Amino acid sequence: MSHRKNESLPKNRVLRRTLYRLLLAAPVLPLMACPGSSEDCVSGPDTLTAEGIQRNPDGSLSCANCPEHPHGARLTTCGESTSDGGVKVVCTYFTCNNDGRRPEGLQEPLLGEADSLLGALHAHVAWLEAASVPAFLRLADELSAHGAPEVLVKAARRSAADEVRHTRAMQSLARRHGARMPEVDIHPFQPRSLEAMLTENAIEGCVRETFGALVTAWQARTAGDAEVRRALGPISRDELRHAELAWAIDAWASECLTPSKRDRVLQARREALRTLEHEVRSQIPPEQLVREAGLPSREQALSLLHGMAVLVA
Repeated sequence: MSHRKNESLPKNRVLRRTLYRLLLAAPVLPLMACPGSSEDCVSGPDTLTAEGIQRNPDGSLSCANCPEHPHGARLTTCGESTSDGGVKVVCTYFTCNNDGRRPEGLQEPLLGEADSLLGALHAHVAWLEAASVPAFLRLADELSAHGAPEVLVKAARRSAADEVRHTRAMQSLARRHGARMPEVDIHPFQPRSLEAMLTENAIEGCVRETFGALVTAWQARTAGDAEVRRALGPISRDELRHAELAWAIDAWASECLTPSKRDRVLQARREALRTLEHEVRSQIPPEQLVREAGLPSREQALSLLHGMAVLVA
């Protein structure tokens, strides 16, 4: 009997109480985009790569040849990135994409045409879910290699299977609105240290995936589209377990690191929270996505994020 109990990852009571308390506000807060002077954000990739490098007369990097965003998002900044021995310009756009676990080496997609904002949103979420499958499989292999408890390894593999189902569900919603999921392109994974794995887990799991679980559960409660509510109900429960896995990994591995390494992982988590808050604060989701897809408005998203911050910090 005790062996059966140990097969499943224990529930994180603190995490669940915090998330449930925050979600209780969902039926009470107004379900419309917060008015203000900021522009609406749009769905789609938040970074694209420019062809060639241009510089200003003073030698600083020029963003002049950054490509036009497929859904009209405003270019916010650009920077140089060294990859595969070469230098490229990565252009950042003002979009609604600020949650979820992205694997290392994930290449931003070139999105096809979509008949609506809803189609573009669901297609991009499907792409993120699909990208999470190899990320969780890699995590399972790394956990096993580092001698993690088998319950964590099994939970990571189960999470990969969850993401396959999520991808199919979101693809179905995307097709319903005339959109198709873009191809997932990830650079081959390379061996990395335990600290590097835990830093990614802190950023993508403890911060972004926890926030993503909150947003998905919010959508499952508030989406005006009944199909979205039906699809996201079971997905939100899975995403909560994925967030619990991230925190369980963080708790296990913190005892395997030196104090200086633990501090670096903690600082990475806090910095990720600050970055996410900046992204959420600068975005106002289109009213259609708030109303029909259930995305939280900017003020609602900030409330969720601030309520979650006690766990992260």
